[in-house]
This record gives sequence, structure tokens and C-alpha cells, in this order.
Amino acid sequence: MTARPEVRTVWQVARYLRERVEQDPHLRDLWVGGEISNLSIASSGHAYFTIKDQGGSLRCAFFRAQNADQRHRLQNGASLIVHGAVSFYEQRGDLQLIVDFVQPAGVGALQAEFERRRARFEEEGLFEVSRKRPLPRFPRRIGVVTSPQGAAFHDIQTVLARRWPMATILFQPAIVQGEEAAVAVAEAIRTLGTQRRADRRPDVMIVGRGGGSAEDLWAFNEEPVVRAIFGAPVPVVSAVGHETDTTLADLVADVRAPTPSAAAEMVAPDRTEVLRAVVTMQDRNTVRVTRRVAEANQVVERALGRMDRRLPDTAPLHRRVITQADRMKHGAVRTVAEARDRTTGVAARLRTLSPLATLDRGYALVAREDGTPVSAAAEVHAGDALDVTWRDGTRRARVESGS
Repeated sequence: MTARPEVRTVWQVARYLRERVEQDPHLRDLWVGGEISNLSIASSGHAYFTIKDQGGSLRCAFFRAQNADQRHRLQNGASLIVHGAVSFYEQRGDLQLIVDFVQPAGVGALQAEFERRRARFEEEGLFEVSRKRPLPRFPRRIGVVTSPQGAAFHDIQTVLARRWPMATILFQPAIVQGEEAAVAVAEAIRTLGTQRRADRRPDVMIVGRGGGSAEDLWAFNEEPVVRAIFGAPVPVVSAVGHETDTTLADLVADVRAPTPSAAAEMVAPDRTEVLRAVVTMQDRNTVRVTRRVAEANQVVERALGRMDRRLPDTAPLHRRVITQADRMKHGAVRTVAEARDRTTGVAARLRTLSPLATLDRGYALVAREDGTPVSAAAEVHAGDALDVTWRDGTRRARVESGS
């Protein structure tokens, strides 16, 4: 006697198919290219259409919450690339693609994914101008996240040494290309941003790399990097590729720089301009105090004139007033002199603290490739590559012999 077969309900079969479809990771993040037909836009704003090619067709649903700024691209006969997840519609018993992004077919897959992510992050408010922070005027510690092998870090070092040598560079190396790059860059940003020691906590960060293809720069379009920059506790300057390159890291950063060298120019004030500003401030203070002394003298003279006219004998009072006026005048002059001395001292200390003051006397600064200073001959060995900086530039050298 044969066993009676187990009979399933239509609902059970439909539910099983839906669960299998929606649990398949290959069907949850799907790009499909084809031609649009049977387009219908409901009064609710939801759009329904079929995407097809010579080999088949697939029903699509594009709901109002996602299609508000993309609905104009939907036209019968249009060739589009759509992104979405496949779902099984139980009541009708067919598959459909739940669309969340559409792009003209002429745009490459990377660009289409870039636009999809850009729209999502923009909707979350990650690119809001109102949340962007100004850069500190005089940073003491500058964090740098980039590759230790590329030219970007060397360019940043050179510019900072020239413009603002008193700043400390906090370098956090990271892989900037390949599958592991996004996680590495994001982790480096978080590491700099969560330092407990004050002398390891940056006032501003530079995050970036040198130029490359769209694929080379793609790590800076990945969500971990975008989220890490958005959550950084200090202002972040992005410096990815060249001026014509735009990444999502550029859009979320507080300031975008066209190149790593330009980023260093932005975060570091020019010490020459700072010294000039100090001197200008000193001159303004001198003029301001001198003018106030002159005004005070005029007030005293007018008061004495009125008193002379009203009192028959004001000689003793006149002498006291003159004595007091002289004291005020000498005190003001002394204040101006002290302010000038303090300002001159600050300017002198700025010049003394600069490593470039040593270079002006004919010496050179020697550092390893990673920027570590070399202070003794015993620290280097034959074959080591060194960066030698004179007052007018830097050259790469290699040690031929050593003790």
C-alpha cells in the first residue's frame, strides 16, 4: 500500500518560495540592465514597469519613497540600469524586482553605484553644509591618514615643514587601495579620533591618497570610510586623487582639497604671514595707545584752561594736575614699550622654534622615508634611503657605506 502524499496548500508553497528568494544574498543586491516597457505610475506615486531584453523580462515595483527624484528617468523604451532586490509576490504567484535606484544604461556600473550611494547618504543628511566645521587657525597637532608608501605623505610633510614647522604630525598609516582599504582607512580615522592622551589627539585630520583610476579610488566611496569621516570628533580635510576626482569622502568631509599638497596648505597657516600679522598688530596697538594718550592730554589741557578762568589761584592744583598728567603719559609710553617687547619676544621665539632657522645657517635636516628624524650617524646603515632637507628644498639620498 503506497503512502498517501503530503498535500501542501498554495499559501504554504508561495510562502516557501518567498522565503527562499528573499534569503538568497545574490538576489538581495542586484543590478539589472534592460529596456523599460508597460510603465504605469499610480496616483499614490508608486511606479510599476517591466524591464526586458531579448532573453526575458522581469516585473518591477519602484515605490514612491525611493523614486521621488528619479521618476523622470522612467519612460517606455528607455534603456536603464536598475538596482534592487528580488521578491516573490504571493497573491499573484510571480517574481518582481523591488527597485530602489535607476540610472541611464550609458552610465557605467561604478558610476551608477556611486550615484545610488550618494543619494542614500544625502537623504540621511551626511552631506549637510550646516554640519561642516571650520578648520582651526593654528593647529598644534595634525593627523594624517594615507599610505606610507605613496607620494601623498611626503608631499604633506614637505608643505607642513615649510609653512608651519611647529606643528606635530600624527601619522596613522593605512592601505588605500584594494578590498581591505575601506576598513583600514576607517579604522585609522577612528584610531586618531579616540586617542586619550592630549599629545596624541589631533586638532584636524587629512585623509586621502594620490591619483588613480576610479577603481583605485573606490575605497573612499565605501560606507565605512564615509561613516568614519562623518563621526570624526575633529574637522576632516579630504584629499583624494586629483582635482577632477570626486568621491563620497570628499562630500562628507568638512573641507575638500584637490590634492594632498593642497590639503596641507589649507590646514597649516604660513608662518611668514603669522609673523607679519604680529608686527601689524604691534603697530596698531602703538598707534591706538598713542592716540589715546594725545586725547587724554587734550582733555587735561581743556580742563586746566577752564579752571584757570574760574579760580583766581590755581597754581598748586595746576602743578598737581601736570604731575598726574606726566605720570599718565609716562605710564602709557611704558605700556607701549612693554607690549612691543612682548610682541618682539613672541616673534623671536617663533623664529627660534622653526627648524628652518637652522637651515638658514647652512645646515640640513635628515629624516627617514616615513618622516622620522635622524639625529646621529649611528642610526643609519648602508642602503638606507633618507630625505635631506635644505632651506630651498628636499632631495632623496641613499647611504652607501656605514659603520
